[in-house]
Amino acid sequence: MTTDTYQSLLTHLAQCNDATEIAALLTALLTDKEQQDIANRIRIFDLLEKGVTQREIAEQLGVGIATVSRGAKARQQHDVSALLATHRRDH
Repeated sequence: MTTDTYQSLLTHLAQCNDATEIAALLTALLTDKEQQDIANRIRIFDLLEKGVTQREIAEQLGVGIATVSRGAKARQQHDVSALLATHRRDH
């Protein structure tokens, strides 16, 4: 999935030192719905780790069970522990 353009984005984000700069870039790149979908994915990871059932998560976030299932699969395939630590620290 990684293309040269996508790799350029990753490189640019890695070089950013300011959350405001990253937020402005993501606002330019992503629609409001895409931003909400990303926020929900992080919430799904967090709730799954806390032992909440997929059905309860779907109801709590107002998303479909398939959305939660995709989040669960992604969580199993990738180490999101650092992201969750940041999320929990900030909330």
